[in-house]
Amino acid sequence: MTVRKGVVVLTVAGLMGAAWTTAADAAPAKGADLQKGLDSLVRQEKFPAALAYVADGRRASSLVAGSSRIDRQVPVPRDGTVRAGSNTKTFTAVAVLQLVAEGKVDLDAPIEKYLPGIVRGEGIDATKITVRQLLQHTSGLPNYTEYLGLENFEQVQHRYVPNHELLAAALSHPAKFAPGTKWEYSNTGYLLAGMLIEKVTGRPIQEQITERVIKKAGLKHTYWPQVGDQTIQGRHPQGYAIGNAATGKVIDVTELDPSWGGAAGQLISTPSDLGKFFKVLLEGRLLPAAQLAEMRTTVDAPLFPGTKYGLGLMSNPLSCGGVYWGHGGDIHGFETRGGATEDGRTVALAVTAMPGTFGDGDKDAKAVMATVDTAFCK
Repeated sequence: MTVRKGVVVLTVAGLMGAAWTTAADAAPAKGADLQKGLDSLVRQEKFPAALAYVADGRRASSLVAGSSRIDRQVPVPRDGTVRAGSNTKTFTAVAVLQLVAEGKVDLDAPIEKYLPGIVRGEGIDATKITVRQLLQHTSGLPNYTEYLGLENFEQVQHRYVPNHELLAAALSHPAKFAPGTKWEYSNTGYLLAGMLIEKVTGRPIQEQITERVIKKAGLKHTYWPQVGDQTIQGRHPQGYAIGNAATGKVIDVTELDPSWGGAAGQLISTPSDLGKFFKVLLEGRLLPAAQLAEMRTTVDAPLFPGTKYGLGLMSNPLSCGGVYWGHGGDIHGFETRGGATEDGRTVALAVTAMPGTFGDGDKDAKAVMATVDTAFCK
């Protein structure tokens, strides 16, 4: 689960060379601008399909472009279900911060206090890595996804990988830097955050995320896949990825075992649910004011120009002024971006392949972020 950030939820799926599009209940101006953006993601960046959800408190719109399959023309389901990737991190961070509010976790306590004897390695001292640093990506821990062989995804696609293997993959490598001295994205911090939730509550992470976050936010189409479930429930486009970096062969990865995503990237959702989640979060309906303020206390994050990272939550600047708050995620088959603004505007956008699957990765990623900006600003 390589991850970029953002908070628009966009899903792209489509047939190369032809763009089947629909728009429903869209305000004419904004709907037309956003539809052009989705069409361009399919035609120019060659994403198979794109899905987007926008809302401003008065009206909501769901639009799509492309095709659900690349071998034949199949309509893209409006507000279809997608793998949410690293948007999961925000859900995990919310659950941890709820435990902070309940007095069960101290943000500035070392992870050794909650998971004694587990975090060990070259240059890695669990007595000096705080819970806050895990959530903020300032822990210095190696990123386990770099060591799973994901560049040869066909060999990993249907393999169940338990947490202890994921952690071992990370801790077999030296620390990247001393805790708190730099920022570098690491899924390992959220793997440990999920383990922390289980240790403190005595309950499975999927249950805690479901009860504490998904149900509390009123999300109807977001769920944590059960162990062994490789499918995507509900109406959904197909997702595509490069199966082997050496050959560049593109394969259908709609069905995969998401266990390696875990508390860092396992959730499945829809654009409308993701948009609603970030709106509800900013409105203070999931966390007390003190913990929401901690979540929104940011450091510079060199992901996109102007991006800042808090505790499982990012801010991105808008061309029309201000910022939007969200996260976004990349997981084989899908990229999602989007979020919400202080005044209640929400955007969620997904495409059905990660940038670089069918074109230039940098160019693709910038085009997705630009489409999110258009959805917020035009």
